Amino acid sequence: MATTINQLVSVVVLLGLLIALKQEFTVAQIGVCYGRMGNNLPSPTEVVALCNQNNIQRMRIYDPHQPTLRALSCSNIELILGVPNTDLQSLASSQDNASTWVQNNVINYPTVRFRYISVGNEVSPLNSNTSQYVGFVLPALRNIYNAISAAGLDTLIKVSTAIETGVLGNSFPPEDGVFRDDVREYLNGIITFLVNIRAPLLVNIYPYFAYIGNKPNIDLQYALLASDGIVVRGGIRYQNLFYAILDAMYAALEKSSGSSLEIVVSESGWPSAGGDAASVDNARTYNTNLIQRVRGGTPKRPGRAIETYIFAMFDENQRDGNEIERHFGIFTQPKYPISFN
Repeated sequence: MATTINQLVSVVVLLGLLIALKQEFTVAQIGVCYGRMGNNLPSPTEVVALCNQNNIQRMRIYDPHQPTLRALSCSNIELILGVPNTDLQSLASSQDNASTWVQNNVINYPTVRFRYISVGNEVSPLNSNTSQYVGFVLPALRNIYNAISAAGLDTLIKVSTAIETGVLGNSFPPEDGVFRDDVREYLNGIITFLVNIRAPLLVNIYPYFAYIGNKPNIDLQYALLASDGIVVRGGIRYQNLFYAILDAMYAALEKSSGSSLEIVVSESGWPSAGGDAASVDNARTYNTNLIQRVRGGTPKRPGRAIETYIFAMFDENQRDGNEIERHFGIFTQPKYPISFN
């Protein structure tokens, strides 16, 4: 009888684990990016409350803002914590500096659910605004990882960096995706490191900018994730541009010894004003469709939910760059109804 009861308990536990895994596998993996480059934004405490009201369980922030980290304590919201590009040189030059950074911004917040640390954002030899940081990304990655490991947190917190899709030399058809020659050496070191520590690569993916850059050849509805898609070589149907860009990145990784890497989409969104095809209706369409589309996988990664972070929670009226950069917010006003359930 005891053996039978033990077997029954084992079956119940196994079924519970399978159900939990199935839920994790199928439920949309959506979070939000919380930028603070504005003078009219709610407080971090109000932001966390807003996330809870909307069933938002993941967040990305771009620097270790202490009031935000305090607001996130005990919130159960999983976090991507950013290392600002301006900190990379200091963290790359000294293990002690990196260990102090981790102590101050991670270990001192034991009730914050850190998921990833993004060591730099969109650092690239191609970008005049970030190229000066290229030589610091990999050593900073190593030092932050060493500090996380020394604290015994490396199984809980993954260390990575966020790149943008301009590093692709070719992206269509997606199977032909490959990195540009002038960024390959830089990326290869990062890819090898991430493979070794079994961490994902963070990628910022914006179908909006791909569409604006190639309007004669890209249908707006395809970019808005609202069409039946297109058929590419081999009879493969791509339902939307987001899937196509993501698979082009996977193809490029495969050609650079990164076939084992998973991609986390660390930014994606659509502007509501400030430029061509930027409207409230298009932003609502894109972001609503995105929440649905990430529940499934791409042709290269079928059936696998795509962890994705919508940029951004709020319009940021002090953000540098073109006017369009200041109009990606979804909760400013709010502009339109959107459900994260």
